[in-house]
Amino acid sequence: MIDFADWLIPGLWLLWGLYWWQASYGVKRAVRQESFLSRAAHFVPLIVAGVLLGLKSVPGWLGERWIARSWELYEAGVALVVMGLLFSVWARIVLGGNWSGSVTLKQHHEIVRTGPYRWIRHPIYTGLVLAFLGSAVARGEWRGVLALALVVAALWRKWRLEERWLAESFGSAYADYRRSTWALIPFIV
Repeated sequence: MIDFADWLIPGLWLLWGLYWWQASYGVKRAVRQESFLSRAAHFVPLIVAGVLLGLKSVPGWLGERWIARSWELYEAGVALVVMGLLFSVWARIVLGGNWSGSVTLKQHHEIVRTGPYRWIRHPIYTGLVLAFLGSAVARGEWRGVLALALVVAALWRKWRLEERWLAESFGSAYADYRRSTWALIPFIV
C-alpha cells in the first residue's frame, strides 16, 4: 500500500544522523564524562529501538498492528518524524559547543537559555521522542510501542543524570532554571 514507506522515514533518520555526526566536531573539551557502562545504559536501548523500527518485519506479536494501516496515519507519522528531528536539530544548533552524546560537563560549560531551551531543558530528547513516536505511528505495529517505551526509559535515565550533574555544578542557577522550564514536554513534564 505505501511503497515508499521502506525508505522515507529511514532516509529522514539517515539525514539526521549524518548531520548529528558532522555537528559532533568542534565541541568544547569534556572535563567530566560518564563511564562507558553508564553511557551504554542509555545508548543500547536507543539502538535496540532503532533496530526494532528499522527491520522490514518482526515475528510474533511485535509484528502485529495496534492501529489500522492508512495513508493518513502514515502521513501523520512522517510529519511527527520531521517535526521531531527538526526540533532536535534546532536545539543542537543552539546548544553549540556544550553538546555531547554522553552525559558530560564541558570546559566553560554554561546553562543555555535561548531557543527551545527557554521553555524545555532537554529539547533534543523532546525531538527524539517525537520522532520515535512518529516512526511508531507510521509503522503501526506493537514493536513501535516497545521501541518508544525503550526510548523514553533511556532518555529519562539520561536526563536525570544530566540534571544531577548540572545541579551539582551550577547550584542555585540551575535550580532557578529548572523552576522556570519543563524537562521534556511543555505543560506536562
